Amino acid sequence: MDQQQGGAGNSWHGHNESKRVPVGVWMRCDGCQATLFRKQVEQNLLVCPECNHHLRVSARERIGQLLDTDTFEEWFTDLVPGDPLGFNDRRPYPDRVKAEQASTGLKEAALVGQGFIRGIRIVFGVTDSNFIMGSMGSVVGEKLTRAVEEATRQRLPLVIVSGSGGGARMHEGIFSLMQMAKVSTALGRYNAAGGLYISVLTHPTMGGVAASFASLGDFILAEPRALIGFAGPRVIEQTVRQKLPVGFQTSEFLLERGFVDRIVHRRDLQSTIAQLIDYATP
Repeated sequence: MDQQQGGAGNSWHGHNESKRVPVGVWMRCDGCQATLFRKQVEQNLLVCPECNHHLRVSARERIGQLLDTDTFEEWFTDLVPGDPLGFNDRRPYPDRVKAEQASTGLKEAALVGQGFIRGIRIVFGVTDSNFIMGSMGSVVGEKLTRAVEEATRQRLPLVIVSGSGGGARMHEGIFSLMQMAKVSTALGRYNAAGGLYISVLTHPTMGGVAASFASLGDFILAEPRALIGFAGPRVIEQTVRQKLPVGFQTSEFLLERGFVDRIVHRRDLQSTIAQLIDYATP
């Protein structure tokens, strides 16, 4: 009898404990694999308090972290991707896009618009690696190009935060690749008009994005230990059949070689961007 009561008591206690710890309270750091209290990590701007690893941030979260509260006005929200190639891998491209839209709440991998940073009005763009790895399809390229053109017209500073691990989007073929030239050309016109462009590189910034607009900033900032490059390290090692240097394609490696101007901790990113704009504009 006592054993049965004890068993029932243990069962009830275990059930009660599971109710006390809701799903999602804890999370694991991608860097050090430590188990972390999610709320503490979120309050720390999604930076691991144990190892300082900068976890991935969604486009909406990035806007909340960088721009003054409730100042972002999104532009070109009506643009949605087509299917110019009728691309089909494991599923048709339109179905993939719909699934990404449902899971992320975004229409595409980029958000652009205007906002304020420490009271300074800017044109702002950000790519989201949660949407087909932040890859640059026709809509991403069109949104960024229009944002650059609007920054040129209004003579405003431009800030683009890149988090694109997918580079150019293979599902759209040459239509995707041409976005590299289109955005870069718009940036060239913006530069000729005297505009200030600050590019922020986050983990990961790869492929056609790294080879185009992400590398064209007047100031290029990067978060710590972000992977930045064209082809990935494993692809390069297999191609050249050589062991790559330690830290190859990280922010720190690129800073030493002059490809990045400064590595900035996420907590200091807003103030650093505001200071650069203040110093560089009349």
